[in-house]
Amino acid sequence: MIQLKNLTLRRGAKVVLDDVTLTLQPGEKAALVGRNGAGKSSLFALLTGTLHADAGEVLMPPTWRMAEVAQSMPETAQPATDFVLEGDTRLMAAQAALRQAEAAGDGHALAEAHTLLAEAGAFDAKARAQTLLMGLGFAIGQLDAPVNSFSGGWRMRLQLARALMCPADLLLLDEPTNHLDLDALVWLEGWLKRFDGTLLVISHDREFLDAVTRVTLHLDQAKLTRWGGNYSAFELMHAQAQSQQQAAYSRQQERIAQLTRFIDRFKAKATKARQAQSRVKALERMEKLAPVLAAREFAFSFQEPPALPNPMLVMRDVACGYMAPPVAGYGDAPPAGAGAASNGRAILTGITASVLPGQRIGILGANGQGKSTLVKTLAHELAPLAGTVTEGKGLAIGYFAQQEMDLLRPDEGALAHLIRLARQVSPTAREQELRDFLGGFAFGGDMAVQPIGTMSGGEKARLVLALLVWQRPNLLLLDEPTNHLDLTTREALSVALNEFEGTVMLVSHDRALLREVCDEFWLVAQGGLRPFDGDLDDYQRWLADQARAAARALAEATPRTPEGGGASAPSANRRDERKAQAQARQKLAEQARPLKAELSRIEQLMEQAQARQTEALERLGDAALSPAERADLGRQLKQLEADLAGWEERWLELSTELDALANP
Repeated sequence: MIQLKNLTLRRGAKVVLDDVTLTLQPGEKAALVGRNGAGKSSLFALLTGTLHADAGEVLMPPTWRMAEVAQSMPETAQPATDFVLEGDTRLMAAQAALRQAEAAGDGHALAEAHTLLAEAGAFDAKARAQTLLMGLGFAIGQLDAPVNSFSGGWRMRLQLARALMCPADLLLLDEPTNHLDLDALVWLEGWLKRFDGTLLVISHDREFLDAVTRVTLHLDQAKLTRWGGNYSAFELMHAQAQSQQQAAYSRQQERIAQLTRFIDRFKAKATKARQAQSRVKALERMEKLAPVLAAREFAFSFQEPPALPNPMLVMRDVACGYMAPPVAGYGDAPPAGAGAASNGRAILTGITASVLPGQRIGILGANGQGKSTLVKTLAHELAPLAGTVTEGKGLAIGYFAQQEMDLLRPDEGALAHLIRLARQVSPTAREQELRDFLGGFAFGGDMAVQPIGTMSGGEKARLVLALLVWQRPNLLLLDEPTNHLDLTTREALSVALNEFEGTVMLVSHDRALLREVCDEFWLVAQGGLRPFDGDLDDYQRWLADQARAAARALAEATPRTPEGGGASAPSANRRDERKAQAQARQKLAEQARPLKAELSRIEQLMEQAQARQTEALERLGDAALSPAERADLGRQLKQLEADLAGWEERWLELSTELDALANP
């Protein structure tokens, strides 16, 4: 287990952890949450030994292997698969032992090294590494590509795959979803659910935390508090606890005021002096409660657009792509069957669609299919290779992309950036007006002139949002806007987008944002664009169906040679072969029937348990509950949590067995 005992950590003059005591049991999957700058990454550094406590101690089993995602950008020509394989520290140690034994000619050491290799799973290590890469979105043709041929986001995926490759007892993940799209994110969730070690993850993705974690560690004002349950359960219980604390504080303040009034009124009267002195002592003995110091809520809004053209824009037979092959390594790759336009390399072709005022469009699609290419074309970052894009009169596009953060000048502050933009958009704006505007995005006072290079990723993303709002767009093109944003800012963005009167086109792996903002979806797939009839759950099922269909197509396309070699079986035997195949399908159906029945039963049990869990959490908020009733509800929630974890594990096992039967 991991134990923190009376732990204190300072970073300069700031106290990050103050007398913290906490225990994390083996196999627990915990979310570490708190506002930006609270010290979450510093806690990770303590666990890895990069930082050392000022007081107290960190206790961890000395035999535990630890894995984390390196934040550095790898620069090597090493093949991707080999780079990921090096994450398996046990395998690397076994291979080093083998090389030493071979160099020394030591037969006994050779035998031991081969035993270590077998224990490390050397025979299937390459296959495991490539499975991780493909799960994270790499194509088969990219598995042996040089690491330095990939763009920055893809190299961070390689670092993630390398960390997952390690047979770790403790896995530390700091914002692992930032560079993933939706299909890779869903795959990672499934992998982490099956991971049997201890997991500690920092993330601002609510649905990801809800799916993966069952414990929440809240870091706030240098205190670390453990809460049972996923992030949504934590939010509810934390809000209730704050409400109760504030109510208790208010009652105590009323009592203090009563005692103080009595003392002030009667302390000079001889007949009441003893009672007054008694109340003075009661006041001194009273343990003072602290008020709830809630973090300042962050909120912003998009200004009303000056015009709403109808339609916003119209695409007719548009082809999107690159005028020349991209230089920066692997980004959007042309899907199978997509031809090259006469003046470049087309990724999407034949796009005909209209964008209307007030639409909320989520753009879905597997990695590499062209979502970002479409958005870049509409944002004038790329020119259409064919067809026409007709824009309505008065169209004002606001474009958010991750590379926009790279265009910020590191030696200048937020105010300098806004002044430069205001000269183009509204040259009459006064500096105080600009400062007031930035203050609404938490860039007040000295923060307005602090160099961008010293800011966090979340602060830079918030500045890009501020610059976007100042332009008063009527069409927002948002490509992964939530990377680096904390939960508070994500929620503020969701509210602002819902209140925005213009049109939104959104590419995001943040399912909570997609669900809250978008009321229709477009699917980018197979070199084209079409409306998607369904919600995000339907899309995830569609992705799974596509993966199974691709596996079946690959199996059917593989030529089968008869056992004796030579040409295929004579046509006279095909009837028998079809009969054998039908019998095999019937046998598979019989094997799958009990598994499907059990799967259905477990799904019903999970639904019932989740309903009881929701009901118990709602009852927990009732201020009239007695301590005994509250304790009983806590026990019920703990049991329901354990039941759900067990059923989820069995559900995954059954699903895996059914997939294995369907795709032998």
